[in-house]
Amino acid sequence: MIRVLLADDQALVRGALASMLRLEADMDVVAEVGSGLDVGPAARRTNPDVALLDVQMPGRDGLAVTAELRHALPECRVLICTTFSRPGYLARAMSAGAAGFVVKDSRPEQLLNAIRRVHAGLRFIDPALAAESLATGTSPLTDREADVLRAAAEGGTVADIARALDLTSGTVRNHLSSAIGKTEARTRAEAARLAETNGWL
Repeated sequence: MIRVLLADDQALVRGALASMLRLEADMDVVAEVGSGLDVGPAARRTNPDVALLDVQMPGRDGLAVTAELRHALPECRVLICTTFSRPGYLARAMSAGAAGFVVKDSRPEQLLNAIRRVHAGLRFIDPALAAESLATGTSPLTDREADVLRAAAEGGTVADIARALDLTSGTVRNHLSSAIGKTEARTRAEAARLAETNGWL
């Protein structure tokens, strides 16, 4: 029996997934949570074989939770299941220790196959996303450039960003200029949007 933990902030999606998995003779849903903050406690309490995690959740995102689970419960395999088929998310998920990545518009059979594969110690990556990821490549942004773009996306001034990140205004301008060039954008807002679309933030 494959013990599955479900983490998705949308109750309808979470409930539908749980109902589908419970129809499978070899699967049992041992926990359902709607926040990234609840994944760790639920996993420690129920000891799942596979954690099916969304990327964007309140509290902590699925990528941060993946790294936490891989450290706290290394025997638990993580499968990311998200609406956002972004190459950058795939790269970050695999770097955090995920064993697989599927998108929510996949066929049910593909998701069930992915769960069984990662439980068996294999990897599973949505084929279309894998191809797109190879075409797009890895994020060109440094960690600090990504931090600055994230702060810029919230609409603050250069001075606001500098205060928030404990940097000088000149350093912030340099990072923004570099990020704009690397994303081939015209403005910092466009750079932030492109980076978000690619899953680099």
